[in-house]
Amino acid sequence: MSDAPLILALPSKGRLMERAGELFGNAGMPIRKIGHKRGYRGEITGRKGVEIAFLSAAEIARHLNLGRVHAGITGEDLIQESGRDGAARIELVCPLGFGGADVVVAVPECWLDVSKMGDLEEVAAVFFREHGRRLRVATKYMNLTRGFFAEKGVTGYRIVESLGATEGTVAAGTAEIIVDITSTGTTLKANHLRVLDDGLILKSQAMLARSKTAPWSKDNQAEMEEIVLRLKAAGR
Repeated sequence: MSDAPLILALPSKGRLMERAGELFGNAGMPIRKIGHKRGYRGEITGRKGVEIAFLSAAEIARHLNLGRVHAGITGEDLIQESGRDGAARIELVCPLGFGGADVVVAVPECWLDVSKMGDLEEVAAVFFREHGRRLRVATKYMNLTRGFFAEKGVTGYRIVESLGATEGTVAAGTAEIIVDITSTGTTLKANHLRVLDDGLILKSQAMLARSKTAPWSKDNQAEMEEIVLRLKAAGR
């Protein structure tokens, strides 16, 4: 077997970490941490050709994009956001059926005449005449936002990067619109926001993905194929 193991990145905390661990356990591939209990390395019991790297969900997407890990489990939203050429550098292998959420465009509930993306360009023009600036869109999803707005023909905006609770930026007066992820819509409603009728950018869930830029050996590929087969069998 090659000296270089398959590097598999898994979420390091939260519900994604728990569900990924359950999934691998159900597939007969129990995962355990090695070294310090708060460390970031692990292994699959009985599979010496695989090394586990515990990373944040966002880091997993970046590492896949850069080829620093061979494969990983993270949200599809983060994979799509990871770079302009993310789709060319990362292959979505299979959906895992958990971690579901939608990336959406939301506006204030009081914007009664705004129901679709096409309405935003007219609102943007009026807003610019009255305030002398473009509509501000708060988001952590800058690449997804730019691509979606361009597809819908909306140009009269500028992105304000959100580093905290995006849904609170409109009430705080730092943005007029948001692009954020939502599971139930409860938090949006609590902040008096609503999703545009055609404002769904992406229906996301946890994905097993592989890096197209990582150095793949035949042994790495064989390990990956076995992992995929077992995970798919466990999910039936």
